[in-house]
Amino acid sequence: MEIKDVVRLLKSEMIPAMGCTEPAASALAGAKARELIGDDCIKSIAVFASRDIVKNAMGVGIPDCERRGILTAVALGIAKGDSSKDLNILSDLTQEEVEKAASLSLTLSIEENVPQLYIRVEITGESHSCKVLISGEHNRFSHIELDNKVLVDLPAGLTESKSRCEESQALMQMTLSDIVGYSNAIPFSDLAFISKDIDVNLAIARHSLEGEYGLQVGKTLMEGLDENNIRSLDEAFRIGACYAAAGSDARMSGCSMPVIINSGSGNQGLTVTLPIYWVGRYLKCSDEAIARAVCTSELVGLVLTARKDRLSALCGAFTAAIGTACGYVFLLGGDVRQMDMAIRNMVANLTGIICDGAKNTCALKIYSCLEAAAMSVKLAQKGHSPGKESGIVGSDSLESILHLTKISSEGMEKTDKTILSIMLGQSS
Repeated sequence: MEIKDVVRLLKSEMIPAMGCTEPAASALAGAKARELIGDDCIKSIAVFASRDIVKNAMGVGIPDCERRGILTAVALGIAKGDSSKDLNILSDLTQEEVEKAASLSLTLSIEENVPQLYIRVEITGESHSCKVLISGEHNRFSHIELDNKVLVDLPAGLTESKSRCEESQALMQMTLSDIVGYSNAIPFSDLAFISKDIDVNLAIARHSLEGEYGLQVGKTLMEGLDENNIRSLDEAFRIGACYAAAGSDARMSGCSMPVIINSGSGNQGLTVTLPIYWVGRYLKCSDEAIARAVCTSELVGLVLTARKDRLSALCGAFTAAIGTACGYVFLLGGDVRQMDMAIRNMVANLTGIICDGAKNTCALKIYSCLEAAAMSVKLAQKGHSPGKESGIVGSDSLESILHLTKISSEGMEKTDKTILSIMLGQSS
């Protein structure tokens, strides 16, 4: 990829989203469907979704709404009827819209053999009917029908265009050396937006630390720490982990503040930005140095997601924290060899941490994964990392990531079904 393509990729991925992105995507599909049929009286609403969409929308809070779940999100989108706000669609719900959504009746079917990110809304009205499908990415309309006339028809997966295929392939083939090369070569003027994005994520984290959201993981673990007097690198690591967890505490509880995402996930976006910022603050790094380190963490996160898919049975906080570990190494003046070792330490340590949906315990996993990232980096700085004789760890980071991908896509398929089965059983 050329430098301009990498910058475009970063800007297209690092976008704001209000609330958890799975409910936002569900609401977006509902809003588009309502736009299509206009003021027609609704007779029925059917929702069809992958198990990962259902799983990630089940327990997470929705801004300005006490109800939860995919059907609530779709209903809110229909009540709003405006898809122009994209993934910020849940940012300014009115009480009237919430009440209107509660009055709607919807049915849900879980679809098999579809992309992991898949949400289809079908509305039948008195005069019109429509179908809207979002798949592959949280805001990608891959199929739209109105009165049986196809308006948009793209493959459900991300293979519809040459440029899309080339971008995906380029990400999967990107090496650590490539990533470091891009992070160093991109003109700072093209990375200046990262500082503003960090501020967005800092804002929700600070708001959370002043309030009482979720399990209060970030707020509780910040006790005894002073961000204005960071005494050691270890404290900087911990403060960064607290801030990322705090952001998740608020976001998963339905806080109506935006988060800059990575790989379609706000939790991953918090994980790859805020810890880098606090370590950079402690090291007295410039905004440029911090932005280049975040560029590294963002790109590693995107590469890992390109290999394992955006939704899976493997916790996204874990793969995002691998990116954070590489960002730490970059900021601390380490080299590609240390990044490689840090990745192998992470794969050896936390592979298998499951995703059981978006909910308030995500903050726990974010903090734990970031603690592991700090430990992995410290070991790498001393030249310590496992080799291929150690379980699933490969001879280098690339082989380790290939093994991680195989476990996520092949090995955890049944695990993913079991997770949702347990969750559905508890919600019934």
